[in-house]
Amino acid sequence: MAITGQRFRRVATLAAIAGASAMVLAACTTSGEQEGDAGDTISIAVTNAFTSFNGDTPQANLDTNGMVGYLTGVSGGLGLGGFMRLDTDFSLIKDESFGTYERVSEDPLTVKYTLNDGLKWSDGEPITADDMLFSWAQSSGYYDDATLDPETGEAISGTQYFSLAGSTAGLDTTSFPEIGDDNLSLTIEYASPYVDWELVNLIGKPAHVIAEKAGVSLEDFVALLKELPQGDPAAPVEANPTLKAAADFWNTGYDVTSFPEDESLLVGSGPFTVTAFTAESDITLTKNPEYKGDLAPEYETLIIRFIGDSNAQVTALQNGEVNAIYPQPSADTLDALEAANAVTYEGSQLAYDHLDLKQSSAVFADPKVREAFLKTVPRQQILDSIITPVNPSAEVLNSQIFVPANPEYADAVKASGYDEFNEPDIEGAKALLAGATPTVRILYNTNNPNRVDSFNAIRQSAESAGFIIVDAGSPDWSSLLSGGEYDASIFGWVSPGAGNAALPQIFKTRGGGNYNDYSNPDVDILVDESQVSLDADELADIKIQIDAFTKKDGYGLPLFQTPGLFADNGTIKGLEYFGGQTGIVWNAQDWTLAG
Repeated sequence: MAITGQRFRRVATLAAIAGASAMVLAACTTSGEQEGDAGDTISIAVTNAFTSFNGDTPQANLDTNGMVGYLTGVSGGLGLGGFMRLDTDFSLIKDESFGTYERVSEDPLTVKYTLNDGLKWSDGEPITADDMLFSWAQSSGYYDDATLDPETGEAISGTQYFSLAGSTAGLDTTSFPEIGDDNLSLTIEYASPYVDWELVNLIGKPAHVIAEKAGVSLEDFVALLKELPQGDPAAPVEANPTLKAAADFWNTGYDVTSFPEDESLLVGSGPFTVTAFTAESDITLTKNPEYKGDLAPEYETLIIRFIGDSNAQVTALQNGEVNAIYPQPSADTLDALEAANAVTYEGSQLAYDHLDLKQSSAVFADPKVREAFLKTVPRQQILDSIITPVNPSAEVLNSQIFVPANPEYADAVKASGYDEFNEPDIEGAKALLAGATPTVRILYNTNNPNRVDSFNAIRQSAESAGFIIVDAGSPDWSSLLSGGEYDASIFGWVSPGAGNAALPQIFKTRGGGNYNDYSNPDVDILVDESQVSLDADELADIKIQIDAFTKKDGYGLPLFQTPGLFADNGTIKGLEYFGGQTGIVWNAQDWTLAG
């Protein structure tokens, strides 16, 4: 899974800046009438519930939110209704039915984006360079003038406008864009080389909607963006009220617990648009009548049901309640699918489960306590109970950045020494504790059987060494990762499969996905270098060094690479396995109903 990604998403979990994408968290009220006849509807089941129409914020950086954003064209990263997406081998597919982009200069790096004429948002408003300008403003941090407290990450002076799950890296070196071609093109110039320049997709939220929420017209909002000077933390000024209102809405206004009365939250650029949503149950997407690109589906309606239990997903598939499922793999699930005569699509996910130690936690202030706790983690036992029954050749994961299929993996393990923790060393842990009995609160998803099993195995082993383990598990684990009361967490990241934006997202001080408050000045320097290095060997060495620092610092432990599984009951055609963060819906535009 080499961290090559747009930003990572939490798996229960894509969130990505309007530039390169990031890691996302992994899985791991009736809204209105569902459109389309039953025969023109495809229904699927996924593990996690939908929570936000903006999956690019820290609290909403979840896989299902990212899937919906991908389909509706407002994910802020790679997706439908934008300039590019990924193929099954994670190569870039340009969508020239939407627009084009080209590198017009290598020194300085300058990239021009040009929209096709006549594109419209799902509410009928035109898609123009105004929208690309807002995406750039939101993703670059251009107007920020905040100085952050090194301990808390809170602004002690100035303003940080947009709260990103990812990072501003790369775009934060760009100057104010040039707009041209009758407001259909936008050109950005980088002050430094940027490794992921070709993954910057400058389409996210519609500028006219954001302007309305800020209380101004689109024309006045664009004029404001053009007039405001670049932020300077050395000379902070009073926050601009209009930009602050726009940012506040972008940060939290798209989070929902029911189908929104305000339909402007639904506006997107992709071939699908949301028409119904029932919290904890399902979300309905239909064909966007304003979409004119090449990726329109043949069917009218896609219903995504949220079913956390894999066996319940299999039952729904067998009963014909859904056409396809995206369950959490297990030996029992595979057996049930075989018994149901289902068609399965299997492969490795670019995702991994891990145990992170919260570096700001008082209990882990002592490096000896950190090391002692890590010595108790029964990683091989966890692998054997959760993953080996599905993938007998699986092995304990010994890198935070690479997986065994990566050519750099062996060198990374040799450099880091993560394999020292393959088996518990209870006596070694006891010696480090010297009779102390530290209390450790562990956060995890109580609705995810794999995370429950991991927690129980860790608790039993750690308590045998003298630790007191507090069960801090919660079904709301994802919202608690940032600012919750816990000392360690068990969750998963899933990568999109392209780019390097996950490095600053996760490992840089106060990165958008740095939930465990990890901070190392040497790593910060390496992360910055990773964003400007265009030499593949140099970039690989940088990643290996970062990996080694995380082990030395007691960051936590990688547990295992996650296997992936889709299945259908023969009622649809076109399913194809994809191991990135958009999961089963990566080619939903190509599906057709069988017969």
